[in-house]
Amino acid sequence: MIVEPGQLDGLRLIRLRRFGDARGWFLESWQEARYRDAGLPERFVQDNFSYSARGVLRGLHFQNPNAQGKLVMVLLGEVWDVAVDLRRSSPTFGRWQGVRLSGNEPLQFYVPPGFAHGFVVLSDTALFHYKCTAPYSPADEHSVRWDDPDLAIAWPVRDPVLSARDAAAPRLRDLPPESLFP
Repeated sequence: MIVEPGQLDGLRLIRLRRFGDARGWFLESWQEARYRDAGLPERFVQDNFSYSARGVLRGLHFQNPNAQGKLVMVLLGEVWDVAVDLRRSSPTFGRWQGVRLSGNEPLQFYVPPGFAHGFVVLSDTALFHYKCTAPYSPADEHSVRWDDPDLAIAWPVRDPVLSARDAAAPRLRDLPPESLFP
C-alpha cells in the first residue's frame, strides 16, 4: 500500500497491491493497523455500496454536524470522483480535487470530514464502495450544486442524470454559514 497526499490538505490517494493470476485477483482493501500507521482514521462505522448507470452523478453531499470521512473505491466500472473543501478556515476553501477511480486499478481516495463529495459514472455501470467514519444522518445532510460556477468543477459530462434533490441543490455561496465547517 502506498499513501500519497492529495492536492488539498487531508485528501489521500491510496494505491493498493493487487495479486492476480489466471483465476482472477485478490486485494486487501482495509486493515486497521496498516491504515492507522499511514495516518488514516482507524474507526469506520458504516460501509456503503452504490450501483449506478453511465452518466449518473451523485453529489455533492456532506453532513454537518456528524461529518463523515469517506474512504472510497470503485469495484467495477469507472467514475470521476470529486472532493470540495468546505472548511471556512482552510486556505483551500471552495477548491476541489477530482480523481478517476476504476475497478481496473486498485486505488482508494480518502475524503476527510469537512469536504463535500460526489462522483459521476463514466462506464456503462459502476459499483462504488465507501467506508464512512460516521453513520449516515439524514437530518444533517446537505448538498452543493454539482455545476456551481463558483466551484468550476471540470466534470467530464454535460448533462448528467441527477436525483431531484441534487438537481435542486444550492450553490456554495447560498448555503447557510452554519452548515459549513469552521
